[in-house]
Order: sequence, then C-alpha cells, then structure tokens
Amino acid sequence: MKVFFVGAGPGDPELITVKGAKIIAQADIIIYAGSLVNKEVLNNRKENAKVYNSASMTLEEVIEVMERGIKEGKTVARVHTGDPSIYGAIREQMDILEKKGVEYEVVPGVSSFVAAAASIRKEFTLPGVSQTVILTRMEGRTPVPEKESIESLAQHRASMCVFLSVHMIDKLVEKLLVHYPLNTPIAVIQRASWNDEKIVVGTLEDIADKVKEADITKTAQILVGDFLGDEYELSKLYDKGFSHGYRRAKDE
Repeated sequence: MKVFFVGAGPGDPELITVKGAKIIAQADIIIYAGSLVNKEVLNNRKENAKVYNSASMTLEEVIEVMERGIKEGKTVARVHTGDPSIYGAIREQMDILEKKGVEYEVVPGVSSFVAAAASIRKEFTLPGVSQTVILTRMEGRTPVPEKESIESLAQHRASMCVFLSVHMIDKLVEKLLVHYPLNTPIAVIQRASWNDEKIVVGTLEDIADKVKEADITKTAQILVGDFLGDEYELSKLYDKGFSHGYRRAKDE
C-alpha cells in the first residue's frame, strides 16, 4: 500500500486525470484540500472510504492519518487542487514520508494556469511574441526570493501567470509597470473551469478597477503579456514551406 498525491485539477470534476479518478475510487482514506478542491471529484469514492478535510488539519495531523492508514494496509489518497507540484506544499509531506519509510507516488493534475488560458481561449507560446511562460506569485505571508521579484521577472516581457495575488492587484500592477507598457493586456480568471467562473479582461491601466468592480478577491489566476493580444507569427509546424521529420516542404 502507498500514499498517492493526486492533482484534482482546477475545479471542473471532469478535469481530473483518469488515473487520479481511479485512485480516488479505490482509496480507503482520502485527505483533500477542502478549501480549494471541488468536493465533486470525490463522488466516485468507496462508500466506506474515510474522508478528511485538510483545511482544518496541521501537517502533523495529516502525516499521522497517512501513516496510520498505511500501517493498517490501506490505500491513502492525498488530494490537492490543480497540479500538486505548483504551490501544493507537498515536498514537506513527501520528505517526512521518505524518512518514515512510507511509499508514495505523485499523480499530476491540470493546473489552474492552463485552465485559465483555456477559459479565455489563448495560447501562452505564440511565435514572434513569447516562447516563455513564467509562473509566480506576489510576496504575502509566504515570502518570495528577492531575485524573483515581480519587477525582476517582468523585464523579460514573457507570458506571465500570477497565482495567489489578486487581493493585491494594485500593488501587482505597480510592479508590472516597471517593465510592461500601460496598454499591456491582462486577464483575471476567478475559479477557472468552475460553474461560477468569472472573467475580467483589460489592460494594466484599468484592470485593478475592473477587478474591484467584479468583486474578485481570491482564487483567481492573473495572466499578463502580449500573448493575450492578436498579433503573432504563424507556426512553422504547419507551414507548407517548412520541412521537418514527418513532412517535406511543398516546394521541395
């Protein structure tokens, strides 16, 4: 038996992976991040499965439930929102399990940043615009290394996805404007893929007012960069004049 760290996806219960859904269906014990995970992803669980909401638990309590379950020969599913490797605080759990000799496995999930891009029908890596995606957050109760400040990252003018920061939208805009122009497009997607999803689109000049007007204060993904615009080059992948390993150019 082992502990499975499962990415539950961004919210839509159909956006969990097939493997993740199977693990939840087979688990004897489920510990899920109740403040963020859509409880509907647990609907296929066994009738006698024990469910714990980690929102009210400490790290020690979570580990205790895991360890006890494994000792009793049970399968444990630790369910995190989105993909557990992004702001999932799983490393500390895995390190403790490692020391205790408890076997575990990580099952990736769909992150909110890709769900947000899907919701507004945009592509992060547009030819001639941006081939780099930066995932970051504003400094809050959890500090951010100085070399990873928003101002430092903004100088690249890459496609940027800002997590856990919508409540500081004014401060974020101020930092982005150090390098991004005032007319840079920006989108804020609250609860991407959920039934009550909310989308606000604007520029660095007006987005703060629009976010406040929409009363978006948490659980939102902020996407910023020229990839949100309409100017870009066509991909070489499907260009009839471009050869690659699976296709010869039409004029060759």
